[in-house]
Amino acid sequence: MKPTLRSPGLSRAFAIGGIVLAQLLHAPLTGSAHAATTAPAVAEATASAGADTRPDIVKRGEYLARAGDCIACHTAPRGKLFAGGLAMETPFGTLYSPNITPDAQYGIGTWSEEAFFKMMRTGRKPDGAPIYPAMPIAQYTKVTREDSDAIFAFLRTVEPVRQPNRKHTLRFPFNQRDLLYGWRTLYFREGEFKPDPTKSVEWNRGAYLVEGLGHCTMCHTRINMLGGSSPREQFAGGLIPVQNWYAPSLTSDKDGGLGDWSIKDIVDLLQAGISDRGAVYGPMAEVTYHSLQHLSDEDVRAMAVYLKSLPDQSGRKTGPSATPDPKVFALGKQIYADKCAICHGANGEGQLPHYPPLAGNQSIEMDSAVNPIRIVLNGGFPPGTKRNPQPYGMPPFGQELNDAEAAAVVTFIRTAWGNHGLPVTAREVNELRKAPLH
Repeated sequence: MKPTLRSPGLSRAFAIGGIVLAQLLHAPLTGSAHAATTAPAVAEATASAGADTRPDIVKRGEYLARAGDCIACHTAPRGKLFAGGLAMETPFGTLYSPNITPDAQYGIGTWSEEAFFKMMRTGRKPDGAPIYPAMPIAQYTKVTREDSDAIFAFLRTVEPVRQPNRKHTLRFPFNQRDLLYGWRTLYFREGEFKPDPTKSVEWNRGAYLVEGLGHCTMCHTRINMLGGSSPREQFAGGLIPVQNWYAPSLTSDKDGGLGDWSIKDIVDLLQAGISDRGAVYGPMAEVTYHSLQHLSDEDVRAMAVYLKSLPDQSGRKTGPSATPDPKVFALGKQIYADKCAICHGANGEGQLPHYPPLAGNQSIEMDSAVNPIRIVLNGGFPPGTKRNPQPYGMPPFGQELNDAEAAAVVTFIRTAWGNHGLPVTAREVNELRKAPLH
């Protein structure tokens, strides 16, 4: 859609491959875009000063902390690195991430290596109190002792910050920490990742990263009203309840998942932020920016190999497109020709690599229309990455189009060119105008 924009920065808007937040006592796992500019990585600061002379365990720990995307939650906008204080809104109140710098009073300066590992494995503080599952405790329990020790060694080297931790402001009864014992009984299974001996080394490495440090299940799995999820729905995607995005399926579902994707498509999307199948925007862009672009080619490929193997347990979800109102379709076609075709093509064919095709695009066609509505309203940029340092973006049209017009153009792209999406209504558009921008 025109005009073309370019930016080296990080998107605050749409997610074709978005990330899901848990409904109950969960929170956004990615920080504000401000964190990207105010919290440079230790390695980058070290590199600018000369050769990295840190011990190997510290270098490895920083890499693993990247894989776990720790910076995103534990660094507030315009805040100090890992000093916490990031507000994480939930339907039940606000949680604030803790200070994990080596400050002795407010951080983890008095923690031992053993205490840190027990926190990772058991999801409990050193005093035994259960941690709210805004931290992906059900995933981090899979992390090995060796990797936990390396992350701890790295955190011990960051600058100590004397910043008190903010108290959570959860409504009753969610402010009663004892309720977490019930949640843990239902949804927490302590234990290290166990490799599958029938699978390759590469597959197992990918499974470890995706299921453990990467905590992808926490985002790409529908969360129920108790803040947990069914094993049958792992990676099947779902609506983000707080930020109003839709995280697509990562299974082999050919409708909304990775069934038709190649390994290269997946690697490109995760590491570069763009691929021949689409781009990442919004929350997932932050994951790519903070975490995935910094992983090795081997590790990103291993993740792709594992994701490509995930079975689709639900089958195709949508059938042929419903016939939209002819007047709505005509209005949408007119708006598309005026504002969208210059970049995405008269027939939705796109212009790779920067303008994804809209014809046959799973993110456009899938059951939920949240993502295409938000991209029309809010626009956005993929992240600036090493492989795509100056991404092309899309401007917002929320101020130019009223609800009916935005609904018409989204309906058009979801039903034209053989797309089998369903029409959307002006009411659906209106409900998303107030949604957070990141």
